[in-house]
Amino acid sequence: MTSPAPGRTGGDLLVDLLRRHDVDTVFGIVSVHNLPLVEAVDRDLRFVPVRHEATAVNAADGYARARGGLGCALTSTGTGAGNAAGSLVESLSAGTSVLHVTGQVDTPYLGSGRGFIHETKDQLGMLTAVSKHAVTVPDVASAGVLLQEAVEHALAAPGGPVSVEWPIDLQYAVPADLPAQASRAALVPVDPVRVAEVVSLLRASERPAVWAGGGVSRAGRALRRLVELTGAALFTSNSGRGAVPEDHELCVGNYATTPAGRSLLGDADLLLSIGTHFRSNETGDYGLVVPANHVQVDLDPDAIGRVYPASVGVVADATAFLEAVVDALVAAGSEPRAAWAERVRVTRAAVRETQRAGLGEHAAFADALRKVLPRDAVVARDVTIASSSWGNRLLEMHDPRSNVFPRGGGIGQGLGMAIGAAIARPGRPSVGIVGDGGLAVHLGELTTMAQEAPWLVLVVFNDGGYGVLRNMQESLGNRRSGVDLLTPDYATLCRSMGLAHLRIAEPGAVTATLEQAVALGGPVVVEVDLAAYPPMPRPFTPPVHVPGAPA
Repeated sequence: MTSPAPGRTGGDLLVDLLRRHDVDTVFGIVSVHNLPLVEAVDRDLRFVPVRHEATAVNAADGYARARGGLGCALTSTGTGAGNAAGSLVESLSAGTSVLHVTGQVDTPYLGSGRGFIHETKDQLGMLTAVSKHAVTVPDVASAGVLLQEAVEHALAAPGGPVSVEWPIDLQYAVPADLPAQASRAALVPVDPVRVAEVVSLLRASERPAVWAGGGVSRAGRALRRLVELTGAALFTSNSGRGAVPEDHELCVGNYATTPAGRSLLGDADLLLSIGTHFRSNETGDYGLVVPANHVQVDLDPDAIGRVYPASVGVVADATAFLEAVVDALVAAGSEPRAAWAERVRVTRAAVRETQRAGLGEHAAFADALRKVLPRDAVVARDVTIASSSWGNRLLEMHDPRSNVFPRGGGIGQGLGMAIGAAIARPGRPSVGIVGDGGLAVHLGELTTMAQEAPWLVLVVFNDGGYGVLRNMQESLGNRRSGVDLLTPDYATLCRSMGLAHLRIAEPGAVTATLEQAVALGGPVVVEVDLAAYPPMPRPFTPPVHVPGAPA
């Protein structure tokens, strides 16, 4: 270990750590309790000053997903760290590798309860509750070791956010250098007995189906080969989209709960599920029927059989296991079930055509975006009608790193994720899909978008409030409550901060306007005026159970 250079602070140590892990951008808000960190990052890397701590984490999350690596967020202590907590819940839900470094009061006052500025009760306990791992830097000598260990926790599968609280007096002190980087822990060897068992089941199956979740994001090549070798129907959760490009003829996609999807899955004689939670909104509140012959593969032993009984449970890394299964299938000379594969292709087309009919003129947005964007462009989607109705299904994904959305279901996180993802991929366009209600949660981040100028097309679906909840209330015969909101004049708002603004009010303008927006090569807000645009044939309501509502 070399001696630290004179004048170094904790900020220099953080920069060294981030460079080691190929992080060139950090998102955060400057504070008296993180000033050395921000100054070093701003000098040596890129510091993006967001307007709210929640967005710092969301943007770091979007950056990490788009790059397939680590993201970093800096916040202040107390209220600042508390503001970040909800977004850490999202990263935890999604398993995104985020390093969250937050300030802390001077060590002599830590835990004293005196009401020292920015002090809060048990900040570490709060961060522990919403992080995969959380730790306090107790002294100067420990900082490098704890930071390196924190990143290792964040990157270890399954990933997740880690939080490091760092007292301000220790940030200013001259730190020891980083320890040597530990070698990545070896994966648990794939059990050849389990591989042989699963291969035997696949070869005996006449009507196989695969359900791929977020755990397959790095296993796409092996997953695609498996599907092609067996002729299996490939269903995905929303998180599993893009691991196999969704224009593949055997990819049914995120359509398991549609009538045709249910029918196909119900007739399958084997289900191989890989790295999925079987979330309630993707299984009809667990009412979806899956084959009794169910092989479940997951890194988490507790996931096996948690939602659906598993006749065979395999605890393994998805990539390693699928590669072993594919090798064995090739060696055995397996061939796809032609009749079943044809039915899969027919079902794949049918679920999309049925959805198009239900969307009416709103299907034009999915078609236009796919036409004007590169195949691997990031599409970051907030929780809004456009995302839930077509963005999470009909709009094809061809790369898992392009599929950015709040997996925990929190509204308002989409813009921050879109900014982070767009900055992570500067040489190509990114798209954000938000509603006016969700955008209002972090409306101030439009100034971040204007200041940082990423190549980001932000499509705002403006229906004057929380449209999905409005539809729910009206479908149940209830009066409107809390769903109608004042919406700003976006053209004036954008003009005030130098943001380009375009407007779509009728279907014929969708493709041309989005082409124009992408061609600008920078930040632009495209407002979809839903008061003028034709409505969907049937108002969209979410697939959630409302107690007491008619079945």
